[in-house]
Amino acid sequence: MINFDHYKMKKTLFLLVATALSCNSSQKTIKENASEEPPIASEITYAETITEAELKDHLYIYASDEYEGRETGQPGQKKAIAYLKAEYEKLSIPAAKEDGNYFQEVPLEISKLPIGKLSLNNTDFIIGEHVLTFAAANSSNDEIVYIGYGIDDTVYSSYDNVDVTDKIVLLKSGEPIKEDGTYVISGTSEKSIWSNMSESLTKRIQIAVDKGAKGVLYYDKDNFSRFKRRFESMKQNNSGRMEVVNNDAPEFYSLFIDQTLAESILPTIEKENDSKVLTEKLILNFESSNDKVSSENVVAIIKGSEKPNEFLVISSHLDHIGVSGDGQINNGADDDGSGTVALLEIAEAFKNAADAGKGPKRSIVFLHVTGEEKGLLGSQYYTDVDPIVPLEQTVANLNIDMIGRIDPKREGDRNYIYLIGSDKLSIELHNLSEEVNKKFMNIELDYTYNDENDPNRFYYRSDHYNFAKNNIPIIFYFNGTHADYHKPSDTPDKINYDLLENRTRLVFYTAWEIANREQKLKVD
Repeated sequence: MINFDHYKMKKTLFLLVATALSCNSSQKTIKENASEEPPIASEITYAETITEAELKDHLYIYASDEYEGRETGQPGQKKAIAYLKAEYEKLSIPAAKEDGNYFQEVPLEISKLPIGKLSLNNTDFIIGEHVLTFAAANSSNDEIVYIGYGIDDTVYSSYDNVDVTDKIVLLKSGEPIKEDGTYVISGTSEKSIWSNMSESLTKRIQIAVDKGAKGVLYYDKDNFSRFKRRFESMKQNNSGRMEVVNNDAPEFYSLFIDQTLAESILPTIEKENDSKVLTEKLILNFESSNDKVSSENVVAIIKGSEKPNEFLVISSHLDHIGVSGDGQINNGADDDGSGTVALLEIAEAFKNAADAGKGPKRSIVFLHVTGEEKGLLGSQYYTDVDPIVPLEQTVANLNIDMIGRIDPKREGDRNYIYLIGSDKLSIELHNLSEEVNKKFMNIELDYTYNDENDPNRFYYRSDHYNFAKNNIPIIFYFNGTHADYHKPSDTPDKINYDLLENRTRLVFYTAWEIANREQKLKVD
């Protein structure tokens, strides 16, 4: 799972057993089937091909030192994709690309921290102090369009009666409040998503892009120091930001400015919300050098028997963080070796079904993405640049990222999985997920991290988000973090393979229902 800054109860008997065995990966989790009616035999038959033993065999290879932590673009990542390709070939599951290539090339580059300055009416502001940017930006402008909060919502828009085409726009964080203290957008005393920095920043920038702007000056008094710490860390470590290369995308500049610069442009910015054109001479002169990186997604497919042009995408990320500065290998057994091998086993189960004439009605895409640890880059490329199957015909995404361990908060109560996002775009998907689990697995579905106010912001930190932002219903399966997260100690011997088996089967059953139901999922 990407780091954010880089972008309940069972029977007493079960609790006693689980407590005693909470750290023993060799023991089996007790399952209860809450349904009195036996499930359809075919589903169970194929789910039971997903086994601890096979998951363990895969993971001890995939998370071995030989793969050198699978860092994006490095030799270990190349070994990882070769392994995945070979496994799909063994299973006779074809590549999703029409040319038969399992590898989807993902062009990446590392943008070194830029050097340069912003000039406002002949006054210079040097990068790193009052202005921050993480990529090159060169532009000369006689106007700046102030658009207040930069919101475009059904009940409130900063863009009414203003044209930002080919303009630099100035916007600020937050959202409008009425005189009585209630929020305009929610109509209540509760803040809307526009007060959530993680989600709203992305939305504001995307809206500006869609409106034709060529760049944004973003003023966030509360979070500028956070952006600055990231900038200073990158400068100190001489590191850059890895990004997807999209030559077809229009050039766009994102700059973060502090209060001093914001009030130099518009002294009343804290109080003024109405959009207006400002006659200011603004020159951006930031230069950066880029290093190219070669990386790949791995994508296979089983075609649907009745609805081949409707697609379910099941995903996991194949990369990890590589080798530490002191030479220690970060094997990434849980993150996300567990999701990767789970996806292989799910693919095998569906192939067994297909070979027996019980294949899915809808097509299933098995998507292993690169560059998740660098900012969800492989999934970004897949959704934003080169979707192998049409997004408008993609019915859902089930994303698996870390499902082999136990959150320390859950010790002694181990038969659980965190679900994130299932209800955000489709209540139908959420209900389906609940029903499938009750029928087949009876794992506790914990929605702690699904809370909009969760400070961890996990909903935005794995590859499902790139599907969700395209209005595709998603479920993110996650065991939570632990002491070995993003450390060399995340090794295959610490995986709870019984839990990995059960959680993988849960994803399989959910995928089976989505792929075979008569109607595709309804988007709310």
